[in-house]
Amino acid sequence: MLASALWTQWSVDPTSTILVVMLLMWWLGGRGMPSHGRWRTAAWWGGVASLILALNSPIDAQSDDFFWVHMIQHVLLLTVAAPLLVIARPMPRMLRALPARVRMPLVHGVRRAGWAAPLRFLARPWSAWVIFVAVLAVWHIPSLYDLALRNQGIHDFEHVTFVASALMFWNHALAIPPFATALDWPKRLAYTTTAMITSWILAIVLALAPHPLYAYYVAKLAHHGGLSAITDQQIAAGVMWVPGSVTFTIAIILAIYQWAGPARHTPPLRAESV
Repeated sequence: MLASALWTQWSVDPTSTILVVMLLMWWLGGRGMPSHGRWRTAAWWGGVASLILALNSPIDAQSDDFFWVHMIQHVLLLTVAAPLLVIARPMPRMLRALPARVRMPLVHGVRRAGWAAPLRFLARPWSAWVIFVAVLAVWHIPSLYDLALRNQGIHDFEHVTFVASALMFWNHALAIPPFATALDWPKRLAYTTTAMITSWILAIVLALAPHPLYAYYVAKLAHHGGLSAITDQQIAAGVMWVPGSVTFTIAIILAIYQWAGPARHTPPLRAESV
């Protein structure tokens, strides 16, 4: 499957245009500037590599044939690429790619825009939590999931909503400056743990369903032979449950360590200048 397709099924996903723009702005914004920091640079390239792997590699091609491969794609977008990009916090550097006469009016204009207040509300911790969980649950409704698989435009929109909601969620779960969060460590522990549990509930539903939930994969696997649709669905549930929990677990351990550890003086977070 994936091994045999390694050199033949690389593709250019339409959403890759966004990634190309991001890479160009990252490069332009970094010219003549001090190092972005070793860890943040590594996180940036890790996030970019995760997006490419999810959207352009044989994983994307094979996700049309196997549910468990599709779940790997979702895990990469939601729990690998998004948190790495949050750690990298590339926006200040990317904005520096714009001329100052354009950048500053743009930043001030966005802050004063009428839709800035609703966006700030949506970016609040528990709003971000609800959006993240809702996006995950809604896109796994069988009718919507099958529709996305049959319509490339809807599939691309699904991926955009996955990444956007995950970026908002991980901003608070990881609280990497300048994205300060109102959550203290106990609340952050609850925030991350409850989100992970909701993904477990979805995985349990997929694993214990007495029949395949997605007609698209039933039809696809009928032509492949070998792997049954119900087994494919159960493997996908395992991917969501185990690999999909790794980043949540790391964030939970960090929250427990910070909460239970000795008191530390934490300087106030300040937004990085652009």
